[in-house]
Amino acid sequence: MAIFLTAQSRVIVQGITGSEGRKHGARMIAAGTKVVGGTNPRKAGQMVDLGGTSAPVFGTVGEAMAETGADVSVVFVPPAGTKDAVIEAVDAAIPLVIVITEGIPVHDTAVFWARASSRGNVTRIVGPNCPGVASPGKSNAGIIPADITSEGRVGLVSKSGTLTYQMMYELRDIGFSTAVGIGGDPIIGTTHIDCLQAFQDDPETDAIVMIGEIGGDAEERAAAYVDASVTKPVVAYVAGFTAPEGKTMGHAGAIISGSAGTAQAKKEALEKVGVKVGRTPSETARLVRELMRAR
Repeated sequence: MAIFLTAQSRVIVQGITGSEGRKHGARMIAAGTKVVGGTNPRKAGQMVDLGGTSAPVFGTVGEAMAETGADVSVVFVPPAGTKDAVIEAVDAAIPLVIVITEGIPVHDTAVFWARASSRGNVTRIVGPNCPGVASPGKSNAGIIPADITSEGRVGLVSKSGTLTYQMMYELRDIGFSTAVGIGGDPIIGTTHIDCLQAFQDDPETDAIVMIGEIGGDAEERAAAYVDASVTKPVVAYVAGFTAPEGKTMGHAGAIISGSAGTAQAKKEALEKVGVKVGRTPSETARLVRELMRAR
């Protein structure tokens, strides 16, 4: 079992003929992902080589879906074109769009997020500025390394790409059902709460790891959701305990103001509802390992 991305997922790459689309398309195929094609309206009808596997190029997402049965799109389109690319995918009603691109104007993200909402959220958006979704042993869509962990029964949701990789590696002996990198921009599609709900409903996920960071109140809202709706054990890590006040750190959304958005405030909110919070990624991994051993 996995959330959002399964062994049956059929993936296309928007921007498949670009250097990033080609490189990561080949990586996804090597990881066992069913990459069935991609889009570039200027090169429709061509074939593109993805590490020895040829994939067809279509003019639009709708055409790719009609020809291949694709149900997932991974977006490797430059920032200036990402809004139109995601809107095209939303209008085609593809179930899942994973937006890897970083540096997208927040207004553009707001526009394509609103478009998805106006269409009844038929399309789930993950990202932008995210590493993607990986269900080890089944499928890998994005830029998460495929050889750093194993299949298991822990679910992971993370704002940070590199901390996603570290946690997956540190718990490689236990393994993951699915790891979701949701991105750290001020506006994102899929949230901590969305993933918490999906992992809670997944019968083959036994525990959940949540990685947050300073800025905003997403972790506090997630804590309230855990308190109300999650019965599975949750372990968390919040990056940024040493971040200076008022300074943007890393992601565009990682800025604190006064006591709002600090790592300490988030830690306290999570611990108040019974979530164990590590002070470092390694301590967080130790807490997860102890929890899984006790089950």
